[in-house]
Amino acid sequence: MMHKVYVFDAYGTLFDVHAAVRKYKDDVGPDADQLSAVWRQKQLEYSWVRSLAGRYRDFWALTEDALDTAFRVVPTAPRGMRERLLDAYRELDAYPEVIDVLTQLRDAGAQVAILSNGNQAMLELAVKAARIGGLLDDILSVDPLKTYKPLPAVYELVTTRFRVFPEAVSFQSSNRWDVAGATAFGFRTVWINRGGAPDEYSDMPPAVTLSSLKGLPTA
Repeated sequence: MMHKVYVFDAYGTLFDVHAAVRKYKDDVGPDADQLSAVWRQKQLEYSWVRSLAGRYRDFWALTEDALDTAFRVVPTAPRGMRERLLDAYRELDAYPEVIDVLTQLRDAGAQVAILSNGNQAMLELAVKAARIGGLLDDILSVDPLKTYKPLPAVYELVTTRFRVFPEAVSFQSSNRWDVAGATAFGFRTVWINRGGAPDEYSDMPPAVTLSSLKGLPTA
């Protein structure tokens, strides 16, 4: 069943968060994968702590902070790579199916948007690099709220913008905690479980689980 609005998390769902380190894997060294994993883990952890503490710091600043921590955790990675990795993060690779899926949804008459923890500037850079701007009706950032997902007020940005009830929205994320938050808010949720992770939050389940976005238009 088609929904009126399809909303996508950005980082990890549309854009490959590990592409920045992968681009420079040989330069980063043998622990490149660990550096990338810690970078992502801390980026998310810092957003949750900032939300709970009421001490907002925008997502790009958290991305920088998380990378600095990752270098401390993974001392074999050369700190001289910092600026190159951050530059690469500004223009992350989109997953290969993204353009085709967004095109199918738009052709079917759905409205399509991003809802992300990223600030507006970093989201617009990523969208431009991925060449998907013409396939989006809007790019919604948490920045005006000064807090992060999964707080309900963040998901409410979608219903306010598109003037719909939550059940009219299909929300897609690769982050199971994000899917839980969106489910609790009332969205129909799709978990893009690219890594085959075990399910969590059994009381806030996704409506659909997919291994990529490819099957979304008919899910």
